[in-house]
Amino acid sequence: MKRPIDILVISDLHLGTYGCRAKELLAYLRSVKPAMVVLNGDIIDIWQFKKRFFPSSHMEVVKTILKLASKVPVYYLTGNHDEALRRYSPARLGNLRLADKLVTVIDGRTYWFFHGDLFDATMKHAKWLAMLGGFGYDLLIRINTVVNWTLERFGRPRMSFSRKIKNSVKRAVKYIGDFEETAASIAVHEGYDVVVCGHIHQPQLRTITTPKGSVRYMNSGDWIEHCSALEYANGEWSLYMHEEGLVPVEREEEVELNVHDLLPV
Repeated sequence: MKRPIDILVISDLHLGTYGCRAKELLAYLRSVKPAMVVLNGDIIDIWQFKKRFFPSSHMEVVKTILKLASKVPVYYLTGNHDEALRRYSPARLGNLRLADKLVTVIDGRTYWFFHGDLFDATMKHAKWLAMLGGFGYDLLIRINTVVNWTLERFGRPRMSFSRKIKNSVKRAVKYIGDFEETAASIAVHEGYDVVVCGHIHQPQLRTITTPKGSVRYMNSGDWIEHCSALEYANGEWSLYMHEEGLVPVEREEEVELNVHDLLPV
């Protein structure tokens, strides 16, 4: 029995990279029945896309999203790793809508959904540095995958290198804090009640108070480290964390992407 959800928000899937936890995401998507879906950026990682590496599990995620779009509204909001799609935004194909942001009213409150990279200083002033960081991050995830594969074979718990780095390096902690404060300040200035981001791979659901007012800040996290999502049901938001029952880490087979695989049989 699928669990009904009014609104589902996921981001930072990074399909097409070694770090994407596509199998966990598939298990989750097949367990819920959303009435509306917001894909809040970095869904397909165009920066690091390689035609020879797009495993069947990644393809199944795309198929599942397209199947959802045949039944309910699905908003694909562009991020920095899939910014190439911004040249086609806004666009609509049936229930599937491509946009850079979504502003809407939910239960009397104004929401601002967007990925969050547009006010990221590294994206604005040193894109090459951000891309280099992306490649380094993917390499770290690949090394982490091998380590976790070994740990699981010996019955040891998995670990996240990048999460440990983020939590221990002061500059990383400050960057996350600055990002959240900036998002909140802009949202208050623009008159939004709630701001929903992705980008920093840091799931969050809290109220931030600025000198000019308060705003509800939410971040859907990612499907590389946290396997997280935002869910809205029965008038309340909750943060879903797919911690239990994780699929054992295995090396995904390198297969070539074939667009014909997306077509219904």
